[in-house]
Amino acid sequence: MTRTLTIPRPDDWHLHLRDGAMMAGVLPATTAHFARALIMPNLVPPVVTGLDAAAYRDRIVDALPQGAGFTPLMTLYLTEATVAADVVAAHKAGMITAVKLYPAGATTNSASGVRDFDRVRAVFEAMAEAGVPLCVHGEVTDPAVDIFDREAVFIDRVLDPLRRAVPGLRVVMEHVTTADAVAYVQSADAGLAATITTHHLVINRNHILAGGIRPHYYCLPVAKRERHRLELLAAATSGDARFFLGTDSAPHADALKLAPCGCAGCFTAPNTLPVLAHMFEAADALPRLGDFVARFGAAFYGLAQNPGTLTLIKGDTPQSFGAWPTGAGPVTVFDPGFEVLWRVACRDERLPRP
Repeated sequence: MTRTLTIPRPDDWHLHLRDGAMMAGVLPATTAHFARALIMPNLVPPVVTGLDAAAYRDRIVDALPQGAGFTPLMTLYLTEATVAADVVAAHKAGMITAVKLYPAGATTNSASGVRDFDRVRAVFEAMAEAGVPLCVHGEVTDPAVDIFDREAVFIDRVLDPLRRAVPGLRVVMEHVTTADAVAYVQSADAGLAATITTHHLVINRNHILAGGIRPHYYCLPVAKRERHRLELLAAATSGDARFFLGTDSAPHADALKLAPCGCAGCFTAPNTLPVLAHMFEAADALPRLGDFVARFGAAFYGLAQNPGTLTLIKGDTPQSFGAWPTGAGPVTVFDPGFEVLWRVACRDERLPRP
């Protein structure tokens, strides 16, 4: 039996578009469904100044499909050389929405990230005063810490001390993967939220490793035990406004994913909404999907809800997902491992082109 769900046009609060041919290839996958997305700054070289953000935004806008109603929301890459005044000015001008913290070496193109957090304390204090949100890749990079423990250790060693030292700083823990992170967000009175990805709601570490290595499930932060996935699912479907969608859709050409030292990232932009509809329906929480993808994130960032709508339909014929063609090579779309019967049927387009 066909079922229909109409929700506000959604936002993606954590998106990798890359640049050049890859960006041009994957951008339509996001603009087809999402009204806005928070664009990650970890290019090579990274987006570190307001001028860099303006130039990157212009490249994205120039690459938009004709008639796309989509607004890229820009971020700056925090380095130990970041100038607080530039961050505040770029935010005040509306050029950036947030600043991204990558611990050096934590993930793709993070070599320019922060090693000594004391050296950026003044930037954090200026951000707190100006109301600039900090988006955090929450993992330590200490080689003595097991990769499956790096998020929990980051909370204890870095994030909690930082929030105590700069209490007015608004923080988003991005792509959380553990029960520890969920509990930490739930313990906060204000000023702390978390994004949850599509793929971390679906896979645990067995999906990557059991029965053979599956490179297209390899991501950072890496998927954890099943009990952690269940906590993420409970948080996402709970109606708690501190948790909202950030896909962390991260395209890599298949040749790089399947290399001896393959890249981390799952490309979920084309099928995030149908997969999420499946997961929320299975959790008996389908009416809360619109909150998770379209209301809670906008509220945290102080933005109005998008005026358009998007309609999903559940049918009897499963969708298939394979390679997404780009000028930089094919990119495999995330396979959730179950039949996806939901699809995006249409959207009410009332958003202006930027």
